[in-house]
Amino acid sequence: MHDSGTGSTAQPSRRTVLAATAGLTAALALTPGTARAAGYDDERLKGLIARMSLEEKAGQLFVMRVYGHSATAPDQADIDANLKEIGVRTAAELIARYRVGGIIYFTWAHNTRDPRQIAELSNGIQKASLDQPRGLPVLIATDQEHGIVARVGRPATLFPGAMAIGAGGSRADAQTLGRIAGAELRALGIRQDYSPDADVNVNPANPVIGVRSFGADPEAVADLVAAEVRGYQSSRVAATAKHFPGHGDTAVDSHYGFPVITHSRELWERLDAVPFRAAVRAGIDAVMTAHIMVPALDDSGDPATLSRPIVTGILREELGYDGVVVTDSLGMEGVRQKYGDDRVPVLALKAGVDQLLNPPNLDLARNAVLDAVRGGELTEARLDESLLRILRLKAKLGLLDQPYVTAAGVERTVGTPEHLRTADRIADRTTTLLVNKERLLPLSPRTRPRLLVAGADPASPTGTDGPPTTVLANALTELGFAATALSTGTAPSSATIAKAVTAAGDADAVVVATYNVSATSSQRTLVNRLAATGKPVIVLAVRNPYDIAQLPDVDAFLASYSWTDVELRAAARVIAGRVRPRGKLPVPVQRADDPAQVLYPIGYGLSY
Repeated sequence: MHDSGTGSTAQPSRRTVLAATAGLTAALALTPGTARAAGYDDERLKGLIARMSLEEKAGQLFVMRVYGHSATAPDQADIDANLKEIGVRTAAELIARYRVGGIIYFTWAHNTRDPRQIAELSNGIQKASLDQPRGLPVLIATDQEHGIVARVGRPATLFPGAMAIGAGGSRADAQTLGRIAGAELRALGIRQDYSPDADVNVNPANPVIGVRSFGADPEAVADLVAAEVRGYQSSRVAATAKHFPGHGDTAVDSHYGFPVITHSRELWERLDAVPFRAAVRAGIDAVMTAHIMVPALDDSGDPATLSRPIVTGILREELGYDGVVVTDSLGMEGVRQKYGDDRVPVLALKAGVDQLLNPPNLDLARNAVLDAVRGGELTEARLDESLLRILRLKAKLGLLDQPYVTAAGVERTVGTPEHLRTADRIADRTTTLLVNKERLLPLSPRTRPRLLVAGADPASPTGTDGPPTTVLANALTELGFAATALSTGTAPSSATIAKAVTAAGDADAVVVATYNVSATSSQRTLVNRLAATGKPVIVLAVRNPYDIAQLPDVDAFLASYSWTDVELRAAARVIAGRVRPRGKLPVPVQRADDPAQVLYPIGYGLSY
């Protein structure tokens, strides 16, 4: 058996979708954007829940990873990975055994090769679920933040990431991004995006958020979060504000450790809470919890994901939020340090969470929930409460009405020339110029035709041209320069630096892409040695704008906030003077030797 192809017309009618609930098949028209979709009021949804077994109810609460490009015929390596991690061969078997309510797509799980394949995988997953007794459509989700976190790559449209959008400062651009990105995800059968990031990034050393945040000003972040939420949800894709109650001030990555946020309750209200309040006011469909400890909000030592005072007390009762709450991945170290993998899902449900994302061991996690209900620690009514929220969301998104997508919809929507042009136009408003000594920029191909493009080449985000030095050199060549790329890496050796210095001898100017330059980074040595040649040196920070603090003597310095093609090409247009720099810093840059001193404040940015 193979996936039902996206072009197939032999798809179950909406009557078959809810075949087991014959009484619910009349008048199932959905009104876009209505919280209680027509035909699916709470009584009808409760009718669906009442027909489920306890095992089905528990399964519906999980959102699970699965390897493979196809729901029924993945590659052998993916079958092997599924058997090892989940005990099933395919997505279809995962659904048949566990009746999961959601699936999350990852690049590394080989779910996202190309748009047509993604759509076919989505249809295969829906068919597998709807073929089950009392089968319900699956809520398929992914992390498509744009910028440095994107699971669906070219030829889909890739936009600048959050901090670049923060530098552009346009609510209209944030809303357009959400609307177009949402329309493309929906065409692929992905109805939930774990975006936008609502964290306020006030810690330059933050290893996990950084440029995934819109910036350090809570009001500005709140405006852009709300705009992006409205954009996504206008395309009937669930946006997800994360990571509640706020992951912006941590020096620990919760994938590998357990961060503690030491903000007072008052500082939390003024800083971290602001974008989440805005998201709730904008009608956000989902909120994702953080695996962080915030003693001022809950002094028990539990991560926020497992904290009833935070999830129920603050998010639901104080912020008045009654939508779906999803955990961050339960495979992350931050949620596993204090309790075993069998306790985590039970404690998350007791805290007030609805969806349990990606547990390391699904069998253990689901059985733990079942045992907790049978033993009286959780009630079946508590599960029903979460199921109702999840089903309301599925109804609102049109999943109960039309779970399938079509090849024609993919062709019509994904990566269209108009969408790609819009992404370029938005990117043109984000590049930030911090230093421009003696008006070195813009460069002209007439006076400085030969350029050396050296620097770091971090692994390119999904489906981009990469590596960054090559993308930059090609873009500059298309703009009339003769540009040569020389990849020197994030930690150039003395031999590599010497090679770059020699190559600079033949150039009229040097562009260096830097990536998270620290006090001890040999990227500093590279830039200083190139500057010592007397050739003009233009630095482009391709991730954190904080690099300028380590490179005080450069001739020109720009920030692109990411190394995706769309941002690199925009930076090339700024360097060549085709567009003027318009981005303003969304975070302050402090002195490297004295963080109390601000070198460049929020809102700083030069132009031509």
